[in-house]
Amino acid sequence: MSITIEKATSADAAEILQFLKQIGGETDNLTFGGEGLPITPESEAAYICQMESSCDEIMLVAKEDGKIVGNASLSRLPRRMRHRGEVSVSVLRECWNKGIGSRLLQSIIRFAEENSFGVIDLQVRSDNFSAIHLYEKFGFQKIGTHPAFFKIGKEEIAFDYMYLKIQE
Repeated sequence: MSITIEKATSADAAEILQFLKQIGGETDNLTFGGEGLPITPESEAAYICQMESSCDEIMLVAKEDGKIVGNASLSRLPRRMRHRGEVSVSVLRECWNKGIGSRLLQSIIRFAEENSFGVIDLQVRSDNFSAIHLYEKFGFQKIGTHPAFFKIGKEEIAFDYMYLKIQE
């Protein structure tokens, strides 16, 4: 398996949206399901173009033989929260436990260090032990739990808040 990690480009937009539909249908760990996001390929391409030279945000894709099998993003928060960034990482189910999430997260952390982020944080489903293990491996710490972060049907689902101190 030869995986490359690269910055997303506008040419990846339609495939990213298809990837999001697929992962949304594979798990209940995301804010959306198999319907994906209500975004057109043109809107996604414009969003990616806006990010290309930014030091405040980045989107990465993991590709195997040219096919997107994972993605990650980091976005700096505004104003008094500017020292913080929110991170997300997703990998196709068939590629779980192959080190792709680790490689994506390592690249995101490097970007945060190079661009003077103070803290990066995320929310993860409290029973998503594989993802929590990944984040802890990179030094993320749990700082709290929201007991009803998601509601799927009638079930309220808890999420943990985690953060990683990048620099003072």
